[in-house]
Amino acid sequence: MARFFEIVELSNGDVALRRADEQDGDALVRIHFSDDAKASLSAHHMDVARVMLEAGVRKVGELSGMEVDDEDFEAPEHTRWLH
Repeated sequence: MARFFEIVELSNGDVALRRADEQDGDALVRIHFSDDAKASLSAHHMDVARVMLEAGVRKVGELSGMEVDDEDFEAPEHTRWLH
């Protein structure tokens, strides 16, 4: 299992969590925001998606007995978006 994951925005506007070492692989999780939701969130839909995905990863870690550190969620120096 990959140690690192990345959050990307796909060309259809969905936000996806995928293994960092599988650029062409299927997303582990996808989040789809409706046009109304995106409009109400302005440009913050990626921030909301990141928090949602962080919560999910933390819960999976908790359920599997793995410890998840806060530093595991530090934002990278550069962010990659797929459009």
